[in-house]
Amino acid sequence: ERGFIPDGAARALSAGLKEIIGVVIRRPPPTEPLGDDIFQDEEESLQFPDLINRGIELAAQNRDYNLLVSSVDVDDHDHTRRVFALARKSDGLILHDQVLDADQLERLSRQVPVVTLAGVATPTTSNVGGDNQGSMRELARHLVSHHGYRTLAYLGGHPDSPDNLARQAAFSAEVEGAGGTFLDGPQWQGNYCAAGGARVIDRMLASGSGKLPRAIACANDQTALGVVYALMQHGLDVPGDVAVTGFDDIPVARHLRPQLTTVRQPIQELGATAFEVLYSMINDAGHAPRNIVLPTRLVSRESCGCRPDPATPPWLVG
Repeated sequence: ERGFIPDGAARALSAGLKEIIGVVIRRPPPTEPLGDDIFQDEEESLQFPDLINRGIELAAQNRDYNLLVSSVDVDDHDHTRRVFALARKSDGLILHDQVLDADQLERLSRQVPVVTLAGVATPTTSNVGGDNQGSMRELARHLVSHHGYRTLAYLGGHPDSPDNLARQAAFSAEVEGAGGTFLDGPQWQGNYCAAGGARVIDRMLASGSGKLPRAIACANDQTALGVVYALMQHGLDVPGDVAVTGFDDIPVARHLRPQLTTVRQPIQELGATAFEVLYSMINDAGHAPRNIVLPTRLVSRESCGCRPDPATPPWLVG
């Protein structure tokens, strides 16, 4: 009635808060170019973390918070100092995929509240992620029981990524439990990038080390894009010769030919939930759920042998 407008800066000052959240992303390492360099600029297009960060940003704006975003290289072993420096400028941190190990997280959480994404909850930190186990078991059953594929492989992401490890374990266990043959080994190690997925296929076909499996489940959609591209470059049909699936359902997945079968997880909601958990920890003296798992669902499209998704207009496919 008197036209009073709350002063966010004054409110934060009285509460001893900065109203700033730090966010740290892991960048993929530069990849050696493929022959045609089609994925040359891929490292600059972090589609999945960018979508998560958008969710964090929108939730932060609703609480009058701002973000400080930083990134570290996957292979950078001297990034801890920069992460701790960011913590001194923030009320709390959200860390993407395995930025710090358990001991480092414990030390950091004594300085500020910490929420991880695609990590592992600890006694002093919270984690937000998608349902890797349930969705990968469902995907394996779909490929083995519904389509009848007998030999299957999993093309992995970063080897130390908790998401990657959980997806591989659930998929392999379900494939073997359903009577399929699971192909494994270091030759199936990717890096969450399209170039990494394409290079795995190129090397396997160039080495003549054996026949490709009937289906390849990829750690994420970007890896699957590279696998589909490489297979087609070698004259193989997807899904006629090799079925391919992804994980995440990033926007480009539904606009390909063939449309990509994948696991859809609520990417922006992962970021928004991470912020709300961190906000609760900041304002409630650290009391927050330790591990939050958001639901995922299998989206069956052409790349596994299913019919096209009728929700995608035909002029967007190709």
